[in-house]
Amino acid sequence: MRNSTRSGVDPFIVMDVMEAARKAEEAGRQIIHMEVGQPGTGAPKGATEALAKAMEQGPLGYTVALGLPALRRRIAQMYGEWYNVDLNPERVVVTPGSSGGFLLAFTALFDSGDRVGIGAPGYPSYRQILRALGLVAVDLPTAPEHRLQPVPADFAGLNLQGLMVASPANPTGTMLDRSAMGTLIEAAQGQGASFISDEIYHGLEYEAKAVTALELTDECYVINSFSKYFSMTGWRVGWMVVPEDHVRVVERIAQNMFICAPHASQVAALAAMDCDEELQANLNVYRRNRALMLDGLPKAGFTNIAPPDGAFYVYADVSDLTDDSRAFAAEILDKVGVAVTPGLDFDPQRGHGTIRFSYARSTGDIEEGLRRLQRFMADRGLISAQA
Repeated sequence: MRNSTRSGVDPFIVMDVMEAARKAEEAGRQIIHMEVGQPGTGAPKGATEALAKAMEQGPLGYTVALGLPALRRRIAQMYGEWYNVDLNPERVVVTPGSSGGFLLAFTALFDSGDRVGIGAPGYPSYRQILRALGLVAVDLPTAPEHRLQPVPADFAGLNLQGLMVASPANPTGTMLDRSAMGTLIEAAQGQGASFISDEIYHGLEYEAKAVTALELTDECYVINSFSKYFSMTGWRVGWMVVPEDHVRVVERIAQNMFICAPHASQVAALAAMDCDEELQANLNVYRRNRALMLDGLPKAGFTNIAPPDGAFYVYADVSDLTDDSRAFAAEILDKVGVAVTPGLDFDPQRGHGTIRFSYARSTGDIEEGLRRLQRFMADRGLISAQA
């Protein structure tokens, strides 16, 4: 049978790295995982306890397409607690992870052939989901002087129907402050482009609180997830906030695409939102890991890095070390057993000279990973053995 032209998406390279690391572990090697953006911790204890109790009380089945009303209310409450935003719970849509949110947003907002701007480097699945939906992803090469975040000049005159931003961003961890976010919203709306804000790493900030687009406008789509701050990657549950007059549009699409997000995951997510003590303890681990990375990576010879404000990544320019980041990452995995992600995932044009390091795992793993990276660079003669 033939394949559609829309199906010709690129592989998600980090998943290929994960598979190579898995095979190495299967062969008996101990691998340090700095490739994947997955917390080393599991769902909060209160979440799993709530689910166990719910399962004892009766079967879990379909929920309404927009999600459990109690969960939608609790998410809206969080916007008041975190951002002082008075959010109508009716605007909250519970989704099968942020990926489900992207599918719903892109389907609700855009027609085939529409052009959507995405910052480069940026999360690779934006580009591939847009392509699979018959849309055109327009890469906006960002500059170090703008902390690898887009600015209005990057998309002036590009005839965009949409603009997607992320703060904190993957792979860089850099954030947009209130002024920068507001300028982007104004510029996008000024040319009639829909504004979508990926806020999946909110809660994982180290020096300043991330700004939600909802502080500045109601005319936007905001997408978030329980995967990162709430440490629930495999549960596949997230949410989006849409303008009131878009709720029924999104609901109809969600009914047909997904029926609903997993009921069990919604029950756990609701309980997770009140597990503050455990979640803050996780954040403290990331904070410690971040300090180790910012100290240890330069000592290992990775000196040109974007200073991360949030998330749990460090993005390094390694163009002085290699012009093939994929081969470089494979060599690091082979020689010292550290899995890292080539920048080609995030920036097809410039990613051959960049690497992303994740520090989402345990502090012990991060310390060992940095020791191995230093040994790798010393063996290559790129730093002194005493560095």
